[in-house]
Amino acid sequence: MKKRLSILIPLAGFLLMAIAFSACKKTAINTHTPAAGLMAFNLAPDSTSVGFTIGGNNLTPTPLTFTQYTGSYLGVYPGTRDVSAYNYFNGTSLATASQLFADSAYYSAFLVGTAGNYKNIVVKDNFDSLTSASGMAYVRYVNAIPDSTLQPTVTISSNGDNVFDTTSTFPAVSGFKGITPGDISVSVSAETSISANRTITVEQGKVYTILLIGSPTATDSTKAVQIKFIQNAQLTP
Repeated sequence: MKKRLSILIPLAGFLLMAIAFSACKKTAINTHTPAAGLMAFNLAPDSTSVGFTIGGNNLTPTPLTFTQYTGSYLGVYPGTRDVSAYNYFNGTSLATASQLFADSAYYSAFLVGTAGNYKNIVVKDNFDSLTSASGMAYVRYVNAIPDSTLQPTVTISSNGDNVFDTTSTFPAVSGFKGITPGDISVSVSAETSISANRTITVEQGKVYTILLIGSPTATDSTKAVQIKFIQNAQLTP
């Protein structure tokens, strides 16, 4: 028996293919359709209308503004595929990354950068290494603050115990780490240019991504450095 994973319900009808990876078969008939799951994020502060394609096929039926994401893992075919971000309204390509998608695995794509210098970061979300039996919640962070000259300090702690306390280059996606459920403190800082902190609540057995986003030079408060988070999944035995 492998563990099962409850995936988020789509926020706005984005789910293209149901992904329910059950480990137990009650018959000898294999009805499994190979599929991977992909969640895509627009973390580029000056890109207000982003679409994503995979293998040339559109992944997002509506544009994603800054901080928006697909809301769930979307079904994609396995294999090596190009994931591309583009300007939704004029079709201009922003960034492309190639990724090998494995059957029954999950991935996240993050568009990061600013001022025409963008990157598409695709990572595997390794839920297989996590367990609900630990009594922990799980968190990771994405440093999407577009300033290559600074290496901000990222601290994520629970009850005074630091799970992350490290300098982070742009762009960076950490691995998931266990943290005591409840209120956790998150901060990101670098000299006088970057300073943000937030307290969020995490629950046992749930998996979260903390988004460190925004531009240190932004005059618009909606695009300034800030901390957001999303729930990726709920682990079940």
